[in-house]
Amino acid sequence: MNRKIYFIFLVHLLIFQTFVFAQDEKVDDNFQNEEQNEYWYKNSIIYNLDVDSFYDSDGDGVGDFAGLKEKLPYLKSLGVDVIWLAPFQKSPNKDNGYDIEDFYMIHPEYGTGGDLVEFMNSAKEMGIRVITDLVMNHTSDQHVWFQEAIKDKNSVYRDYYVWSEEQPDDYDQGMVFPGVQEQTWTYHPEAGEYYYHRFYEFQPDLNNLNPVVQNEMRKVMGYWLWMGFSGFRLDAVPFIIEDPYTGVEDPELHYDLIKEIRKFIQWRRGDALLLGEANVMPEENKNYFGDEGEGMHMLFNFFVNQHLFYSLATEEVSTLVSSLEETKDIPRNSQWAQFLRNHDELDLGRLSDEQQAKVYEKFGPDETMQVYDRGIRRRLAPMMNDENQIKMAYSLMFSLPGTPVIRYGDEIGMGEDLSLPEREAVRTPMQWTADKNAGFSTAEELENPVISSGEFSYHDVNVLTQQQDPNSLLNWTTRLINLRKSCPEIGRGDWEVIPTGSNQVLAIKYSLKGQSIIIVHNLSNTEQKVDLKQDYKGYKISNGLNGGGEDSGPFELRDFSIQGYGYAWYRLTSL
Repeated sequence: MNRKIYFIFLVHLLIFQTFVFAQDEKVDDNFQNEEQNEYWYKNSIIYNLDVDSFYDSDGDGVGDFAGLKEKLPYLKSLGVDVIWLAPFQKSPNKDNGYDIEDFYMIHPEYGTGGDLVEFMNSAKEMGIRVITDLVMNHTSDQHVWFQEAIKDKNSVYRDYYVWSEEQPDDYDQGMVFPGVQEQTWTYHPEAGEYYYHRFYEFQPDLNNLNPVVQNEMRKVMGYWLWMGFSGFRLDAVPFIIEDPYTGVEDPELHYDLIKEIRKFIQWRRGDALLLGEANVMPEENKNYFGDEGEGMHMLFNFFVNQHLFYSLATEEVSTLVSSLEETKDIPRNSQWAQFLRNHDELDLGRLSDEQQAKVYEKFGPDETMQVYDRGIRRRLAPMMNDENQIKMAYSLMFSLPGTPVIRYGDEIGMGEDLSLPEREAVRTPMQWTADKNAGFSTAEELENPVISSGEFSYHDVNVLTQQQDPNSLLNWTTRLINLRKSCPEIGRGDWEVIPTGSNQVLAIKYSLKGQSIIIVHNLSNTEQKVDLKQDYKGYKISNGLNGGGEDSGPFELRDFSIQGYGYAWYRLTSL
């Protein structure tokens, strides 16, 4: 072979190899993109809001979809990936919209179908997904199904609900709202029978074991998926799948219903999410996730949430560590949703009486702050009333295994209105400015009042004021969100709690594809000595939360001190 031919051969070989390597890299990138798309919920930030409490665009005193669309740039700037909407369908609104009168109709005060479509289209353009509550357990007693059911015992709608000719012996057990709700079986004079309701008496339970009801709910899910929603937060999952005729306290549960819902939504939309509300014990988790992750994609980690608040109250991490370990064993494709506060009460039902007492003493000492014999009806900021502890608590929650979920207004430290009944205390309008009605509405009268007095008044706590202050809680939260999104190890990696030598300090190490981070939190208000028992080397990446840049490094990690309510995120390098 002469030199010219040999040279041409080498050039072609080089071009061929370059093409092959490029294709290999493209395949790897495609694989990663497919994996990222399939498990998009694992590294997202979920933001929960009520349409009627977020922003009123037309001055009628009620928030609406047009107003929500206007505020999408704010949510984008905050770093939100997923908006979780509370129920927005037509409802008498006796229970924050969870008493649905029509599963397909938007509540007239929130706007039209066109307003919803415009909001959904804008959210899509900004790369923000939208999920919504799916209330399958019950309807409003004003729903046409129930109205038809009570008129005629032979109506096809009669078996849409659960009935008994005699009052069951356990009629006054199993209430979701003890102290407010008196029974779970109520006599209906027109129907001539008792109907079952886990929640308030104006919310009759659907008979979800009836195939006709199952088909009706598939239509509901299909409709909202077709409208562009990325999935559902499934309300009250254990009650959806129960057979109430087998007893209220320990009913038979039909877990296969969860798998059927999962199959349906993914058949209609391959990347659809099912996020479940199931406040259950750790040994029951796989019943909801499925042995191979074929059930709920995600569950709220109520067990960790309650033990987290106990640890925050006592400033000791051992209980939190135990709860994390007890909830660690879940399918690989499943995910926990971690949170601090939400739209309901802080439920303490999984804690012992002694543990509950300590949480009440620290975070809800007055009876007006407590509700349902098991919970606290407060927002996080007034519960802690210490900005350093608030920041530490949020940094901690964002660093727990799973996906973080935040409640609207918590990013600015909104307070509660304890003069409002039950859980309405934490559902006051968003505080945008120091102008009239907190900039939420131009109306003379609001459906729900804004917080206008005290330490958490909208005059002092609002978005505009905090946007102008680089050291505000809002800007700190934005930096925290950006930090969390830069650490996919938390949402997708393996993790372990590592010893710190202090029962006041928690350290978690995450690893994913050869990269590792260690995150350290001091739950006490005093400086603590830390001994990680092993030599590490890394860069501190949490200074941005304190208004500074990254430390120069790397430096060795083992023995060091951490200030009271301190926190630090470290990206590791090889020693």
